[in-house]
Order: sequence, then structure tokens, then C-alpha cells
Amino acid sequence: MFSRRQKHILLKFFSLFSVIRGYNILIIIIAQYLTAIYILAHDLPLRDVIFDLNLFMLVLASAATIAGGYIINSFYDSEKDLINRPYKSQLDRLVSQNTKLSFYFLLNFLAVIMASYVSFKAVIFFSFYIFGIWFYSHKLKKLPFIGNLTSAILTITPFFAIFIYYRNFETVIFVHATFLFLIISMRELTKDLENIKGDLVQNYHTIPVVYGEKVSKIMLTVLTLLTLIPSYLVLYKFEIGHMYLFFYTCVLLLVIFLLLLWLSKTKTHYLILHNILKFIIVAGVFSILLINVDLVLSRIL
Repeated sequence: MFSRRQKHILLKFFSLFSVIRGYNILIIIIAQYLTAIYILAHDLPLRDVIFDLNLFMLVLASAATIAGGYIINSFYDSEKDLINRPYKSQLDRLVSQNTKLSFYFLLNFLAVIMASYVSFKAVIFFSFYIFGIWFYSHKLKKLPFIGNLTSAILTITPFFAIFIYYRNFETVIFVHATFLFLIISMRELTKDLENIKGDLVQNYHTIPVVYGEKVSKIMLTVLTLLTLIPSYLVLYKFEIGHMYLFFYTCVLLLVIFLLLLWLSKTKTHYLILHNILKFIIVAGVFSILLINVDLVLSRIL
């Protein structure tokens, strides 16, 4: 049996894990490594990629920066989250704001230290990334269009660190990145619809607050149709192996998303739409393995 003190420490651990959204960071780490192994450095021996200390430091620096970003975002959104996510907020508040800020500065410091192991350019990259996350959380998040655009860019930024490191700028990679950017933009706008109540109370000038739900749904429809362009390109212009299964499934899910979107009226409805987009993003990470199944099997066996 746990003592009261042990239970308290355990709750604080889960609280901090909830604040930094550890499950999201784990997915990003997996995505970075799979991208490096099966896309950016597929011609290198598996051992050389997995045990590349520079890559490891870039991934850790990304994870630390993103965790710090979630902390500062939670710090600024604490009042809004009490309305939009009351149960999660109760768990998050088990860790004091001072403790969160201390972890925020520690994580950013560690990110810069780890980046310095790779190069001075990596330090500059992550310094700008850290500043960008803070500026977004402090100012830009409350602005329509700019907030959504900035959030989507910041989400895919860690992958550019890996792209630059391997100096792999093939066209197919940017087509994949465009698809991911559009899906993330859709997720951000859907989250704004989901959180419209708290945004109204806290005077956040998001797209649904300023322009209404109908305009937001029209924008989501346009973004959904735009995703068909990179989907078509990767399916018919590039060699993606069995990953075509993922993109055909995405098209089907996005059709379902559109149908549900125009029927949605409540927070629960928008939460379902949000989860559809989250599933597409997570499934996309693991579908990287489908690009070259023979290569995956040979590297595993």
C-alpha cells in the first residue's frame, strides 16, 4: 500500500505528465525517429541512425522544448481551461504555477544545452523555437488566423530540425509536410470550435469567436478539400509503397469528418471531430513503416 506522502508525490507526477502531455511528446519522438530511419536516412545502416548521438540530442532538445511549450501554454490558459477542461484542470493544478515555471525554464535550458552538443546553428534554431512558442502562448494565440497558422507551424518545426540535419530536401518530403500542416491547421480550428465557451469568457479572439461557427465550418471545409491535393500527389506522383492504404483511409475519414462537421453543434460533437484528426496524425506516424515494408522487415530481422 502507498503511504499518503507517496500518493501525493504520485499525483503530482501524473499532474506534471498531464501538463506536458507526455503521450504527445512520446508520439513526436517516435515520429522523428521513424522519419529519420525510413525516409531521411533510409540508405544508412540502421545502427548508424539509432546510435547517432547528434540525432538523439536533437530529438531530446525537441522533446524538452515542446514540454516547456505545453507548460507555458498551460500557465497562460489556466483560467480558460477551468471552463473548457474542468477535470483536467483539477489534475493540472496539483502542481503550483511556480513549480511549473521552474520546470519551464529548466527544460528550455536543457534543450539549449543539448542543442549545443550538435552545433551552434542548432542552438540558434532552438532558441528561436523556444521564443516562438512563448510568443505564441503569450500573444498570438488570442488572435484569429495568425494564432492558428503559428500553432500549425510550431507543431511541425521539430521535424525541420531533422530535415536540416540530414540535408534531405526531396519534393515528396515537402508534400508530406504540406499534408501534415493542413491536418494540424484543421485540428487547431476544430479545437477553437470545441473551446469556444472558454475563449468567449477569456476574450480570446479566435476564428469561431470573431467570425462565428458557420465561417469556421466553411474554412474547415476548404482546408479539407485542400488536403486532397497533397493526397493526390503522394498517391499518383511518388512511390510510397503500402502507405497508399493510409492516404485512402484518410480520404474516407475526411469525408466522414465533413459530414459530421455540418451536423455538429455541441462541444461533444467537436470533440469527436478533433479525435478523428488526432487519429489521422497518429496513424500517419506509424504508417511511415508502410513506405518500404521490405526495408522494415530487413531492419527488424
